[in-house]
Formats: sequence, C-alpha cells, structure tokens
Amino acid sequence: MKTVVIGFLGSQLDSGQGAGRWEKWRPTVSLVQHEDTVIDRLELLHAPQHTSLAQMVREDIASVSPETEVRLVAIQMRDAWDFGDVYGALYDWVRGYRFEPDKERYWAHITTGTHVAQICMFLMVESRFLPGVLLQTSPPRKQKQGQPGSFTLIDLDLSRYDALAQRFAQTHHEALAFLKSGIATRNRPFNRLIEEIERVAIRSRAPILLTGPTGAGKSHLARRMYELKKSQHQVQGDFVDVNCATLRGDQAASTLFGHRKGAFTGALADRAGLLRTAHEGVLFLDEIGELGLDEQAMLLKAVEEKRFLPMGSDREVSSDFQLIAGTNRDLRIDVAQGRFREDLFARINLWSYSLPGLAQRQEDLEPNIDFLLARESAQLGRAVRFSKEAKTLYLDFAQSDEAVWSGNFRDLGASITRLATLAEGGRISTVLVEAERERLRWLWHGAARGDAAPMPAVDLQPLLAPAQLEDIDLFDRIQLEAVVQVCRQSRTLSEAGRKLFHRSRTQRSVVNDADRLRKYLQKFGLSWNAVAQA
Repeated sequence: MKTVVIGFLGSQLDSGQGAGRWEKWRPTVSLVQHEDTVIDRLELLHAPQHTSLAQMVREDIASVSPETEVRLVAIQMRDAWDFGDVYGALYDWVRGYRFEPDKERYWAHITTGTHVAQICMFLMVESRFLPGVLLQTSPPRKQKQGQPGSFTLIDLDLSRYDALAQRFAQTHHEALAFLKSGIATRNRPFNRLIEEIERVAIRSRAPILLTGPTGAGKSHLARRMYELKKSQHQVQGDFVDVNCATLRGDQAASTLFGHRKGAFTGALADRAGLLRTAHEGVLFLDEIGELGLDEQAMLLKAVEEKRFLPMGSDREVSSDFQLIAGTNRDLRIDVAQGRFREDLFARINLWSYSLPGLAQRQEDLEPNIDFLLARESAQLGRAVRFSKEAKTLYLDFAQSDEAVWSGNFRDLGASITRLATLAEGGRISTVLVEAERERLRWLWHGAARGDAAPMPAVDLQPLLAPAQLEDIDLFDRIQLEAVVQVCRQSRTLSEAGRKLFHRSRTQRSVVNDADRLRKYLQKFGLSWNAVAQA
C-alpha cells in the first residue's frame, strides 16, 4: 500500500533561507529523510500567503526524496487561530478528497500548523472523516545536520488498546453496579434494562419516564442515576424529589413553580419553588400522573423552554434541570381519557422504562435479601445472619406463589428489618421465619383468611350486552368471571396480570403480564377501567 501524509505547512518550523536551512530541523522535510520509510505522496496544506514557502519545501523534498509526490493545497482561512474558520476549511477539503483506504494508508501530520489547526486535524481523524492515524514528528535530541529526528504513529481506534478497553469496561461495570446499589442481580431482563439506563443516564439530559408498581424502586433508581451523573461532573445542582400525589390546588403550583408574595391567601413571602431549586440538577417527579392539567401545562413549558412563570408574577424565571418522572399508572390510558396532556406525555416519553415488581424478579430475591440484611446489620451495629435452615425456609416462601410482594421492595425491606431486629444473638431462626411468614400471609391474603368481607359473585350483565352474553360458552363465561374477580381484587392491571399468569410467566423470555391481560379483556370488548370500576 502507498503511504500518504496529510499535514499543514509550518510557516515558522519549515522556513529557512540559503544553505543554512539544511542545518535546522524542519518537520515537513524530515518526513522523507527516514531511510526505512517511504512517503509516496504528501498533501501539503497551506495558506495562500505562504505559497512561496510551500514551493521551496516541495523543491527541497524533491532533492531528498524524488519518489515523493508533493501536492500543494492552498486553503483559504480568514484567521488561522479561529476554530470555526480552520475546522470549516479543513472539513470542506476532507469531505471532497477521494480517499482509497484499500490502496493507501493515511497519516495526519499534527506537528506543524497552529495549535488550532492541529486540534482540527485530530478531530478529523477521531471522527473518521479522515480514515487514518495521527503522525507526530520530533526533532533529534542533539541538533545535527541531516538528522531527521523521530516520528510516532498514534491510532485513535480505542478498540486496539486492550488496556484502555479493559479500563472502559471496568468503568461501565462499576456504573452498572452503582445503579444496582452493588446488588448482584440475576434477572436477565432487569439487567438489560439497567444497562440501557446506564448509557442513557450518562449520555442524555432528555426527560426519562420510570413506570412500575409502588415500591418497585423508581425513586431509588432516580437518585442513583443522579449520583452517577454527579460523579462524572454532568450535573452541578441538587437532586430534588417530589411526590406529586401530595400536591393539591394552589399548593401544587406554588411548590413546583414558586410564587410571589400575595399571589394567594397565605402567600406571605416570595417562594422560589422546587423547579428553581433543581437548577443544574435533577428533578424527580414521582406519581406525575397525579398532577392537575394546569400544572402539567406549566411543566411542559418549563421542560421545553427552561422558563416558567411563578404564581402571581408577570416575569418569567429560568431553571435548567433534567426531569425524571415516575408513575405506577398507565399514562396512555390517562391520555386517552383526558386526565394527562398528550403533549407532555410525548415530551417525557422519549426514554421510558418499566421497572418490574419483585414478584417478577424471583431470581433477585436472594441477593436483595443479603443486601438488606447487611444494611440492617450496619444500622444495628451488630452482625445478623440467617441460620442455614431459616434462610432456606424464608427463600422457599419468598419465591412461592403465596408471596405476591404487593408492596415490592418496601414489603421485603420491612420484613428483613423485623427479622434483624428480633434476632437473638444476631441469629435469625426458623421460629422467627415462621412467624414472619404468618405476618406476611395476613398482610397479603387477609380476605382469603376471613379477615375481610369476601368479594361478591361476579355479574357480567353490567359489562356485556345481552346478545353478547348469550353467545358466550359456559366455559368462557366461567373463565371470564374468574378473571374479572381477580381484576377487582387487584390495584393495577399489572398486579392482576402477575396473579393470573404467575406460572407461565416464568417460562417466557419477555414478560408483559399487563399486555396479555389487556388483550384477553379486549376479546370481549372490555377495558381495565370498565372491569375494575364496575
């Protein structure tokens, strides 16, 4: 293959008059003075005012290396120290150049030219607009006539550097572990989810939507994403956590957007609002679906324009924050029913992730139990451990069909706290586990134990038209009645789906219980809201 060098003329380093110019080291001329290296072609870029110098350098190269073809390329730049001018001129030339990487190798000379020109040449190679490597030349240690000095080739393809690749891989692994709080989770869909969230958290400042049942860890994950961004100097501000379900009326707008003194009864002083508190940081709006439509409109403007009006003010204020939203509701249904603004949903739904409940991640129960027990031990100031029999007993129950984990990690965390607190001598026994099992059974299955009134028999008449009821087989009718009853005993579509498909779901690579249940109901022309509210 032919070797082609592309570089700027050095208006100072390559200059010189008379025979004396051969006594100094000239970077461009030195390229062809290495006996073991042949330069087939040199693309010598220069400003028009330096044409004479460029011609002299070409003649000197011809006298030393007749086999080297030197092409003079005059590039017009208003200011050689202006990044925009230099980059634009170099970009235009590179984009118009006919590269033939299957026949030629390209070296980009970065020793000559202004520092701006050298940076621009680096960027051309790094972006692969110029398909080659960097060439750095250096003078001889002791200046001697005819000495070419040395040169180094620098390949910017990081995949070629095993040590660097290992360091990047280690950084990536550490970031994933950080997002998971160091818990060695085993659920493959969840691990893939966290891998994508890690990339998005580092690379993007766009809004992120976290969905999932209560207690699935949305707030915790949002805070870890913020701390990861902070560790990489991507945010300077605070993490502001707001539960929108606690905001009502004027309080909602005032809390989020602030107010001026006298804006409403009780507004005795100016208030900045939490959006301004989150400036240059991260704002986490949990249960965003609980916001009123007026607040949703104000939030949309704040997210898109980074500006908004505090209550009672006629002057806009600004705040540059990243929004992470959380919800346990299906906002698509809320949009369809007019409870949530479609334009706001579209804006926050660029990156949307559904966090599975604990019952959907049975493989992760053991590592989470170990993590929570270690945390409780640290808080109690003493080591607490399961006996072998007690841990087996607890895990068997935790992974059984009885354990619905309706409160997800909140239920698990509370359970481990009780066990650790009651452990005599730091040892959790089978007796404690058996008592905890009964406590959890009462919590989840009170109705089945007679602690609550039984659900009334399901009447399908309010849900289906008479003609539709007559066309349904007895088999399908009994099945539909059972499904409707489970739906009415569940708080969300996802929870009902988990109960109905608790066995078959473990055999599927992609788990979407809510979608399976939604499609089943649609066969009869039913929706979740119609069934749950009837």
